[in-house]
Amino acid sequence: MPPAESLLIVEDDPRLSSLIGEFLEAQGFQVSCLDSGRAAVEYILASQPDLVILDLMLPVEDGLSISRRLRASGYQRPLLMLTALGEDEAQIRGFDAGADDYVSKPVRPQVLLARVRALLRRHAVLVTTELLDFGRLQMDGRRREVWLDSQPVDLTAAEFDLLWLLATHPGRVLSREEIFSALRGIEYDGQDRSVDVRISRIRPRIGDDPEHPRLIKTLRGKGYMFVPPVAGSL
Repeated sequence: MPPAESLLIVEDDPRLSSLIGEFLEAQGFQVSCLDSGRAAVEYILASQPDLVILDLMLPVEDGLSISRRLRASGYQRPLLMLTALGEDEAQIRGFDAGADDYVSKPVRPQVLLARVRALLRRHAVLVTTELLDFGRLQMDGRRREVWLDSQPVDLTAAEFDLLWLLATHPGRVLSREEIFSALRGIEYDGQDRSVDVRISRIRPRIGDDPEHPRLIKTLRGKGYMFVPPVAGSL
């Protein structure tokens, strides 16, 4: 049998950390825990867990700072942020800092499990897929990098994953329900606008016109579609 995927929980609430850890171990994962942000970056870079569950509010160093430093140091595996319920601004800052997804407290174990599995599946696809070449626009799933006219495009982890999902299904309309299911492992609640916000931020960075987009089309009432550029355009 293949080795169990390794998870690291960085959470200062020992009761919550223990409950999450025991639940995930029962699902077949190998789980380790840290109770503060102290030395978390060094530990993660040394041990290279397959996924990190990172509390936003931590003693010594908070989750946002840890996430930024991990991404700057080249850690490319999934980061799942734990936030207090209703902290919309904190969740957006988490994505900007490099988090791949978030789960609101109080944590529901089955929701957490779905997010963990979705992130691990997505990462597995990325590291086994070759370079996507659309002329002036290129994407590398292994390195999680995007280039426009040979210049690197600055995207957060969540923005890259959304663009990659669309670009690997060219010409196909993906509904918000499909996007949420693929990227977060949950059903779309009809209210969350995070996908729309990310699309609006991705478009200008990949050379698309926000007012009259040609690469990422919005189909009202249906979803989004990536339209590969024809030769010599973009």
